[in-house]
Amino acid sequence: MKIRLLPILMFVLASVFPIEAGNKYYQQMSDSEMKRNPESWMLDFSKTPKWNYCHGLMLQAILQTWNVTHDQKYFDYAYSFADLMVAPDGQIKTYKPEEYNIDRVNSGKMLFPIYAKTKEERFKLALDLMRNQMKTHPRTADGSFWHKKIYPHQVWLDGLYMAGPFLAEYGKTFNEPGLYDEVVLQIVDAHKYLYDAKTGLYYHGWDESRQQKWADPVTGLSPNFWSRSIGWYMMSIVDALDFIPEDHPKRPELIGILKDISAAVEKFREPKTGMWYQVTNLGTREGNYLESSGSVMFIYTWVKGAQRGYLDKSYLKKGQKAYSQYLKRFVKKESDGTISITDGCSVAGLGGEKVYRDGSFEYYISEPVRDNDPKAVGPFIMLSILLDK
Repeated sequence: MKIRLLPILMFVLASVFPIEAGNKYYQQMSDSEMKRNPESWMLDFSKTPKWNYCHGLMLQAILQTWNVTHDQKYFDYAYSFADLMVAPDGQIKTYKPEEYNIDRVNSGKMLFPIYAKTKEERFKLALDLMRNQMKTHPRTADGSFWHKKIYPHQVWLDGLYMAGPFLAEYGKTFNEPGLYDEVVLQIVDAHKYLYDAKTGLYYHGWDESRQQKWADPVTGLSPNFWSRSIGWYMMSIVDALDFIPEDHPKRPELIGILKDISAAVEKFREPKTGMWYQVTNLGTREGNYLESSGSVMFIYTWVKGAQRGYLDKSYLKKGQKAYSQYLKRFVKKESDGTISITDGCSVAGLGGEKVYRDGSFEYYISEPVRDNDPKAVGPFIMLSILLDK
């Protein structure tokens, strides 16, 4: 579809994807995103097509909506992105394996159900391409993946989600059981280096070289706890456990980590709303705010962990209540019938060249806040499916 046809396409799709008020929240939110972004490459406020982790997150969620509703429009929406981006030989537009950007791997997860349904070989080749990136991806001395080639010697919690569940699913789907050990190593190493015993929380990043200005010269740790990064880590564990075999010797250790962090984040909820702050442990500090993506990731992990038997059953009730509180605090109805999620941090990171991100409290609260950030919307759809809401 030529980009010059977008105005016509947007009008047509707005009528094709009506928002039915009686539908479940996962349908309403999926339909809302499809109305806001008539072509799937437009997700994440994109101006041009790109292979981006947010597209993978959103389309994974929309494919889950297809899986429970059996409504073909959801599959077609996700397929249109895969069809646009993946060439017949499996090469992926805008994706450069030699950049060793771990974020890019997350988009691969949406290709598993698409390949399973279509059996188009190009999607298997694309999955292989991303799996092969991780064979040569740079690592720390203990084997943890660098976040990106441009961030040498650094482990960020975000990256655990970007590669871990993908590799675990690849291992199960294509019979490469050695990948289970790989995924376990990443999760356990992150616990070893990023865990804070005093709070039970995890720091956003760790610099093995201790060269970054944001890194503590002794520990290599970044200075603050960012809720979304902790949420990424929690989701990486609860999602990877879907594929790691029951008899894997390290599986109990992963579940133990999940139990501990689930209990730890509960201590930092804002009492009135039940939600969590952008900087997790500094809720009373001026400028901090209740943030929607980290909050929904915590609730998703509680609910899924309890449903799968990794967490105590009480976390299901806690998650159900927190979900209702989330709807009240962050979800709003728009005049056009769509629904939106408010107060999502648009981006946060560490270091960089153009504007150096120092990991300070002031930095985390300075990044733009926006509605319908995919890092909140995607997990919200998946959480709503878990609760059948």
